[in-house]
Amino acid sequence: MSIAMTFIVALKALRRNAMRTALTALGMIIGVAAVIVMVAIGNGARISIETQIKSAGSNIVMVNAGSGPFGPVRQGQGNTTTLTPEDAEAIRREVPGIRYMSPGVNTRAQLVAESGNWGTQIQGAGQALAELRAWPMQFGAFFTEQDVTRASKVVVLGSVVRDQLFGAGADPTGAVVRIKNQPFKVLGVLTTKGQGANGQDQDDTVIAPYTTVQKKLLGQTHLQNITISAADGVPLDTVTQGITDLLTVRHKIAPGEDNDFLVRTLEEIATVLTSTTTTMTYLLAGIAAVSLLVGGIGIMNIMLVSVTERTREIGLRLSVGARDLDVLRQFLVEAIVLSLAGGAVGIGLGFGAASAVSRFAGWPAVVSPDAVAMSFAFAAAIGIFFGFYPARKAAALDPIEALRFE
Repeated sequence: MSIAMTFIVALKALRRNAMRTALTALGMIIGVAAVIVMVAIGNGARISIETQIKSAGSNIVMVNAGSGPFGPVRQGQGNTTTLTPEDAEAIRREVPGIRYMSPGVNTRAQLVAESGNWGTQIQGAGQALAELRAWPMQFGAFFTEQDVTRASKVVVLGSVVRDQLFGAGADPTGAVVRIKNQPFKVLGVLTTKGQGANGQDQDDTVIAPYTTVQKKLLGQTHLQNITISAADGVPLDTVTQGITDLLTVRHKIAPGEDNDFLVRTLEEIATVLTSTTTTMTYLLAGIAAVSLLVGGIGIMNIMLVSVTERTREIGLRLSVGARDLDVLRQFLVEAIVLSLAGGAVGIGLGFGAASAVSRFAGWPAVVSPDAVAMSFAFAAAIGIFFGFYPARKAAALDPIEALRFE
């Protein structure tokens, strides 16, 4: 019997018990849909984390002042005073592959406006910080290189600070706020950026020229950090090594001595977070795959029932010249058709469920072609695996005993 005829016979046999066929396929439908939805949620979480990392700026390298010894006690990161604006300028000039760079110093202070006051983080930065972190302005404009050179008393507000001092959605451009009893002019408001990779609120901040923070607020000349963005296509490892080599020479650090600076990349954070979400995706997919196995067991059970019900039919086919292979192929094709039909419906249901989860629950869900292909292939494999034993049992029947079966 040809393959085409085998499929026709299989479809007719399945249609004879439409309700049983549908209930049997339900296990595969639920299993395939569950795999697709779980993988979609995992992929969505991974993409969401990658987006948050990128929102902090692409290709970022952070140079921080290191720890310093004070007698027998070593203080934590940021306590050395050896990181200077001259280091930043040398990095800009001598390390190839740098696109943007922003020297930085940080402090906390109380901002006072006519309508209220608010304690927040003051970031001293260079004029390139907005481009470096891909952070556009909602109102006004970022400070310029001239403001940095002159140590101008100007600030750019994060949206949370703006809301607390001037009201939600207000445009305070041109207003004056006081920091440590000194007047600062508000140049603008940054767009809302949300939570950062480390959990901090990126909008609860004020940004001013780093020279202003050094001279007017802190009374120091050293830097706490330098933020660098590598040019497109330049490996971060190359930039990181170039910065490390340059600062080692500039700070006269002998071989074997600890560096008084730390060089880190956001890529390291992204790798850790995305590997965690990938593990969770595989875990969720594995749990959902259990339902596929349950569906396969259901298929095997129903096919065994079908072999018992059609014993006389099998005996008749064998007695009129059908080969054992023909009988085996017929029942195996029935199991595969049942499994693939359930898989196809499950794929459609999985797309719908993933879309519903994303829309109503607010969770990111991204259905990947790999998940669809994997689910469909798994459904076919289950049909073959769990359908082979009933098919083999049918092919092994003795024709005479099968014809006598009641």
